[in-house]
Amino acid sequence: MTDLYDLVVADVRLRGRPDDRVNVAVRGGRIAAMTADRLRGRRELDGEGGLLTPSFVDAHLHLCKVYTLPMIGDEAVRRYATGAMEQAGAAIELASAIKDRYAEGWIYANARRALLEGLGHGVTHVQAFVDTDTRARLEAIRAVLRVREELRGVVDVRVVAFPQDGVLRDPGAGTYVRDAIAMGADVVGGIPWIERTEADARAHTDQMVRLAKEFDRDVAFLVDDAGDPRLRTTELLARTALREGWGGRVTACHARAMRVYPEPYFRELVALCRRAGMAFVMDPHTGSLHLRFADLLAADIPVALGQDDIADAYYPYGRHNMLEVAFLASHIAGPPSFAQMDTLYDMITTHGARVLRLPDYGVAVGRAAHLVVLRAETAHEALRNHAPPRYVISHGRVVAETTEATRLSL
Repeated sequence: MTDLYDLVVADVRLRGRPDDRVNVAVRGGRIAAMTADRLRGRRELDGEGGLLTPSFVDAHLHLCKVYTLPMIGDEAVRRYATGAMEQAGAAIELASAIKDRYAEGWIYANARRALLEGLGHGVTHVQAFVDTDTRARLEAIRAVLRVREELRGVVDVRVVAFPQDGVLRDPGAGTYVRDAIAMGADVVGGIPWIERTEADARAHTDQMVRLAKEFDRDVAFLVDDAGDPRLRTTELLARTALREGWGGRVTACHARAMRVYPEPYFRELVALCRRAGMAFVMDPHTGSLHLRFADLLAADIPVALGQDDIADAYYPYGRHNMLEVAFLASHIAGPPSFAQMDTLYDMITTHGARVLRLPDYGVAVGRAAHLVVLRAETAHEALRNHAPPRYVISHGRVVAETTEATRLSL
């Protein structure tokens, strides 16, 4: 009996090896063996020839706002989706009204629901943006830190203290961010593009990056989130990271203005971001413009996908299903190909892990067992159906199982 593994997943396929069927064993929360040989475990699962991959990473989710669309209405959704700078700014103002009703209790319940919904879809790692400012105060931070601890060991949540309404525009927001970090938030957030002047955007960026250095935290900013080529806070963030010695610890989300930059400037920006060790997150469902992810990936700059919003003032849909997010991304990524589908799958797995700097992630012996077993044999089939995984494994333990059956009467 001592030779038994904790868990064996039999008869699965691995990406890049579609014709091989292997058995995967887990012991002590880690992948212990991958072989065609028969393995025995205290619990044995039949993968039925499905694809086994790392579990999914959601690199950008506004967790304090999930399911609030009925409370706030749809006017902000309409404005934000246009991509115009003035409309995006107006959408943020409209959406901020929900914070006047923030209370730890209902935010906790909604956040927990979203994380568990994601878990059923194989999402075991989430970077959660949480509004932290003079309107939100610390209500949402308390709620999300509470659910982070409750689900620790099942879903890994990185909490971003996020001054959604700016730092200079919202005097006092910086103090709330500092308090949130002291309470245990993992990442310092920022959104310099909405400040009123370039000088204010620089002051915002300097203040938040220096706060991150003080507390030894990573940085995650929303930058240039409109189709205006005058927006240059992606460059500002990269230069600040280099100047402050914080290269490799900075993530930029959205960066939609990248799509309308002049080509010479864009090429200079790519080189700068690579020197700064920056990572990016794209949210495919948030409007008509998107960052140039293929060019960034070609420069070895990691780009992940994010769910961003679930039924809130910025997006009316969402199931916290990263296969669905990748499916949506495929419709804006140019003519579909198998290579493109593989890239999109990487953006919700391995590239997402690079963005979140997860050191122990992937399907290899010795790595932490964060895995999904799909009812699909290829990435193409997985994206086409974006069905919940057959099994979700977190820290070596089966944490979700989904069975689906349809009976046709003809």
